[in-house]
Amino acid sequence: QSLLPAGGVAGFLWTMLLLFCAIQELGAWAMHTSVEGPGLGQPEDPKLLASGRVKRGWVWNQFFVVEEYTGTEPLYVGKIHSDSDEGDGSIKYTISGEGAGTIFLIDEITGDIHATERLDREQKTFYTLRAQARDRQTDQLLEPESEFIIKVQDINDSEPRFLEGPYIGSVAELSPIGTSVMQVMASDADDPTYGSSARVVYSVLEGEQHFTVDSKTGVIRTAVADLDRETQDRYEVVIRATDMAGQLGGLSGSTTVTIVVTDVNDNPPRFPQKMYQFSIVETAPVGTAIGRVKAEDSDIGENTDMTYQVKDEEGVEMFKVTTDSNTQEAVITVQKPLDYESKKVHTVVLEALNKFVDPRFLDLGTFRDQTIVRVSVLDVDEPPEFRPPSDLMEVQEDAHIGSVVGVVTALDPDTANRPVRYAIDRSTDAERIFDIDANTGAIVTGKVLDRETAGWHNITVLAMEADDHSQVSRASLRIRILDVNDNPPELATPYEAAVCEDAKPGQLIQTISVVDRDEPQSGHRFYFTLAPEATNNHHFSLLDIKDNTAAVHTQRVGFNRQEQDVYLLPILVVDSGPPALSSTGTLTIRICGCDSSGAIQSCNSTAYVVSATLSPGALIALLVCILILVVLILLILTLKRHHKSHLTSEDDEDMRDNVIKYNDEGGGEQDTEAYDMSALRSLYDFSEIKGGDGGGIAGEGGLSGNPASELHSLPQWVQSPDLDFSVFRDYICRKVEQADEDLSVPPYDSFQTYAFEGSDSPVPSLSSINTWSSSSEQDFSYLGGWGPRFRQLAALYGARRGEEDADAS
Repeated sequence: QSLLPAGGVAGFLWTMLLLFCAIQELGAWAMHTSVEGPGLGQPEDPKLLASGRVKRGWVWNQFFVVEEYTGTEPLYVGKIHSDSDEGDGSIKYTISGEGAGTIFLIDEITGDIHATERLDREQKTFYTLRAQARDRQTDQLLEPESEFIIKVQDINDSEPRFLEGPYIGSVAELSPIGTSVMQVMASDADDPTYGSSARVVYSVLEGEQHFTVDSKTGVIRTAVADLDRETQDRYEVVIRATDMAGQLGGLSGSTTVTIVVTDVNDNPPRFPQKMYQFSIVETAPVGTAIGRVKAEDSDIGENTDMTYQVKDEEGVEMFKVTTDSNTQEAVITVQKPLDYESKKVHTVVLEALNKFVDPRFLDLGTFRDQTIVRVSVLDVDEPPEFRPPSDLMEVQEDAHIGSVVGVVTALDPDTANRPVRYAIDRSTDAERIFDIDANTGAIVTGKVLDRETAGWHNITVLAMEADDHSQVSRASLRIRILDVNDNPPELATPYEAAVCEDAKPGQLIQTISVVDRDEPQSGHRFYFTLAPEATNNHHFSLLDIKDNTAAVHTQRVGFNRQEQDVYLLPILVVDSGPPALSSTGTLTIRICGCDSSGAIQSCNSTAYVVSATLSPGALIALLVCILILVVLILLILTLKRHHKSHLTSEDDEDMRDNVIKYNDEGGGEQDTEAYDMSALRSLYDFSEIKGGDGGGIAGEGGLSGNPASELHSLPQWVQSPDLDFSVFRDYICRKVEQADEDLSVPPYDSFQTYAFEGSDSPVPSLSSINTWSSSSEQDFSYLGGWGPRFRQLAALYGARRGEEDADAS
């Protein structure tokens, strides 16, 4: 009674529960007494016990506490006690570890442990703590620290839960009773090792009319055999799970299971209508879609796949039906051309059947259905039709102009039967070899025919309504030209043969064959004979071999080519007609000299040579080579002329450019290496004076004493009394005038080469930059005093000054 809490009856009940739990855990309760040595809670040493030496140690019970305590006072857990405790309060008890000081409190004097918080076994099943006994005065451990466990005892406070939801299962319709659908499982957080708190059983709360559930395994099964997807395609079944093995007071949880009824092919296709009507024009081409029909099927998925077929013979011939795989519709198309005038309405029996039939449901009936499709043909204005559609005519090649080749006939297929007019498509008969009567369709010849030129003619005939030429039909017509014997036979080639002088009688010389452009139906038959003018021939004979060939043989012993070296043998060839035609061909026979073996050595007076002619390809190649050669020659001449004209051009700018290139200081008349004056000399026609042309060249002793003679001794320049410097003079005058008029233009003149003579030169510059007067006012006589390097310039410009003075006088 001293353990009863202040809560009254409730506390009493909790105490009784604790007592029950203590009985359940009887094996775990123990009083521990340890001898001196290791510490609290250690096993006893048998040797020490045998010697009778017992040491003080811990003494307390293992502890157990019930979860979910709802009392107002702290829940008593247990008591720890040391056998050294004499009850005088000198020992202080403390605990440490999980929950010490927060969840669990200990009385330092008595060692009683209380739980101050509500515990939940599903969150934590036990707590591990350590106990110490200390001297209250010195706070020293009196006993070694020992570990103990406080277990949380389970009560049925957690209901079963379905953790894997939501649940969705499926079962095929018309499945037999007891067909497994799926399995559900509930989980209970209570301790499965203690009591029945975690023992779960299953039951159906809603949907028990159609499904059951195994109370232990949770497997859901069908309860009926007539589940019909077309009636109801899903069910919501509520499953309950109860713990305590379903006993009164157990907790429970529930879940909703969605069961989908899957389809099987248990319904045949059905046409919504027993008759469908369509219309189409008679001119619709083959393959034109007339319309679509569809049979309905209550099933879904591939169970609705179906095929369609035409059942009656007339419909099979005229129409074709295919299945649209996307919409499962029957597509009816034209298979044969329609004709309103022949039949205005077609009746077709159409059948639909399932593609995949489940043999389990054949007893439900046939999985097919039929309907009638009426197709009305609409009349349209059609072009005339050729009857009969014959495309071959024949005519003799000797037929006169206007002869009838044949007659084409076309009729208007419409009920109006309008008159028809005919014409020939002239793009197929551009030469107008044939004509046609516009009213009767009679085809006649328009020109003379020749089978050997064209044996066949392909023309297109047009037939159109008389009052509407847009309604036109076309027919291809082949006309064969029949052969008549109008060409005589001819020798196949201009035959030439050779015979040895010592030929013997009866020796074969040549085999003759002929050609004939005609082609008689019975085949060729040719007859050979010598022409009348060769009847007196005694040298050769002709033998008709009867196979459209003939053989020529010698008829005498030996020939003399000195007397006659060539024989011309006329041969008459006649065909079999009718009428029989003939022609005469000539065989040329040459008399030749042969060796002892009969090989021809020479014919006539020279060797027998076979003439050869160049082929067209060889001639073309030869002409191309000649053309290339001519082009190369012209190109070389053009380049040479261009080079020459470039050197001899008198254009001012070219002259200027040529002079500018010589842009360095000259070394006087002894300098013959700095610049090749021959290029400049080639621009003008200077006459060279040889050593024997009137003097001017000193003897081998050296140069003469005057400047003129020294000038003549230069290797490249020679001076003649009749030198013409008008070109230089005119050019320099023009450039000086340009420099005088425009001071901004550089002086591009021939004196630019001598613009600078060096720092020690006593003479001024010759450039025309400072030239303010015209060329006629300048005096170049001072050039004579500049030394031997300027003698050439002094001679050139001094001579020009003298000429100007002479002209002025």
